[in-house]
Amino acid sequence: MKIMNIYLHSVKDVTEFVNEISKVEGAATIYAGRYIINAKSIMGIFSLDLSEPLKLEIENWKEEYAPRLEKYLAE
Repeated sequence: MKIMNIYLHSVKDVTEFVNEISKVEGAATIYAGRYIINAKSIMGIFSLDLSEPLKLEIENWKEEYAPRLEKYLAE
């Protein structure tokens, strides 16, 4: 399992992120305050406050996923 903080600043970021995270095997979950969202759900992500960092949890983490998600990492 891997947990990281991400930022999704724009509609384009969300669309590209969902495209990339959909290639991840197993569960990917976003935690935003009291909300828990399937990270592969574009509608779910758009229901969140995207001005704050989101916590992303990937259940079956593989190092090959890192380059795909690097641009979304919160600094």
